[in-house]
Amino acid sequence: QVELVESGGGLVHAGGSLRLSCAASVANFWINTMGWYRQAPGKQRELVASITVTESTNYADFVKGRFTISRDNPKNTLYLQMNSLKPEDTAVYYCNRLSAPTYTWGQGTQVTVSS
Repeated sequence: QVELVESGGGLVHAGGSLRLSCAASVANFWINTMGWYRQAPGKQRELVASITVTESTNYADFVKGRFTISRDNPKNTLYLQMNSLKPEDTAVYYCNRLSAPTYTWGQGTQVTVSS
């Protein structure tokens, strides 16, 4: 059974940092392009960052230069280092693979940035 468990969220002031983790109990985690997504209240889920099997990364314009995605394949874990956080980064953050079909979505981790 595939399970994605996100953690590391919390409440921070603007300008602060958080590091999110995603533990994936999936077979062959290393062969998937993985991504971090977020969903703010009343908005659609959006892709924030992705990382390929060769660790090539891609970022949405709104997080470039502030967020860093990384992965630890032996640990089946995905990370998102978030610096210089802004109030507009407030959302529930999720991890998943980019290819269809996606895995069952986890519960996500709440990130709240106060101004």
